Amino acid sequence: MLEGLEKMLAKGVDNALLRFGLGKGYLDLHDYGRAAEHLQACVAFDPKYSAAWKLLGKARQGQGDLAGARQAWEQGLAAAQAHGDKQAEKEMTVFLKKLDKPRPAG
Repeated sequence: MLEGLEKMLAKGVDNALLRFGLGKGYLDLHDYGRAAEHLQACVAFDPKYSAAWKLLGKARQGQGDLAGARQAWEQGLAAAQAHGDKQAEKEMTVFLKKLDKPRPAG
């Protein structure tokens, strides 16, 4: 699937849906850098795409960029609230709460 999407991108097709598909595909492969790159492009196309913000936060978290994850989820939360996307709103609220929990030393 990713190969086909990459070929479309190489041919000059570039839009939020394509970038979301690439970002999700790379996230599933734990390639957090490439996932973040495509998801960042996705939200640049469509800043109201709450699902993309959610995955962008996951990708940044996977990279160890917790501040970047927080920023993505906060922006995603605003997008979800603006659209009435209750599920995404709930999920990102939970992710943010988990970030705020103190980690046990060790």
